[in-house]
Amino acid sequence: MQIQWYPGHMYKASKELKKALPKVDLLIEILDARIPFSSENPMLAEIRGDKPCIKVLNKSDLADPKITQQWQDYLEQDKGVKTLAINGLQSNKVNTLVDLCKKMITISDIRDRAIHALIMGIPNVGKSTIINTLAGRTIAKTGNEPAVTKMQQRIDLNNGVVLLDTPGMLWPNIENPNSGYRLAATGAIKDTAMEYGDVASYIAEYLIANYPERLKSRFQLAQLPEQDYDFLEIIGKQRGCIKAGGYLDLYRISKILITEFRDAVLGPITLETPEMMQREIAEVIELRAAKAAKQATRKANRKKRRR
Repeated sequence: MQIQWYPGHMYKASKELKKALPKVDLLIEILDARIPFSSENPMLAEIRGDKPCIKVLNKSDLADPKITQQWQDYLEQDKGVKTLAINGLQSNKVNTLVDLCKKMITISDIRDRAIHALIMGIPNVGKSTIINTLAGRTIAKTGNEPAVTKMQQRIDLNNGVVLLDTPGMLWPNIENPNSGYRLAATGAIKDTAMEYGDVASYIAEYLIANYPERLKSRFQLAQLPEQDYDFLEIIGKQRGCIKAGGYLDLYRISKILITEFRDAVLGPITLETPEMMQREIAEVIELRAAKAAKQATRKANRKKRRR
């Protein structure tokens, strides 16, 4: 399962990002603390070079705190990377981001001028809310829909830091199918890009395996079924999501489960761990190699037929 979602303004933004990099002192990437790997733009690692980078795990109030700490420890293994777990709506916590910028870039590095930081993040990760909190006024447009910011803008925070804001960018092709589902679950991808039933089934399967007690408590169940669809059917009957003839209204119950996950009604939940990502990265590499081998075979066969 691959999601193709790459609006034209994002292609333009990626080119502008590469052009802006030499002019900035450090990078700030806003991640969703519930999916730190899946919300991390792989393009950044390719073009960052030796620029210092702050990985901000936003919406940490919605994520499992133990796993958030695992991610911070994991991400800070990379040279020049520091992390900060915050809730973008808490101004006192957000403002520590400026202090961290000043610790990572010394006065001698920038010759007594303001620190220039490029701030980026995928759609709907809370970047605009963080910018507005830092600036103390509404500068960046916010919204629940992905891809609100359309163009770069320069923001002087008047405290020794200047931000270069970029549009929320997703990469051209999401190779890891699990990352696609996670992005859809958190709202980074527009709801029209995937079927609600598929996303809800993914969430249900993950929660049954990793947060069973949360589900039992929320839906007052003594036991959980093993299959995701069986679970959706049970809670669908609880919530009256049944169509004529006694069939499950999959769309309605899927929307309910997705909404309760996004609003943390089920409690703070993280959908991926560093250990999981190591396995999935290996799987993607294998799939990529198999695809390349298949293409090479087809190319060789075409050459034979031409002879």
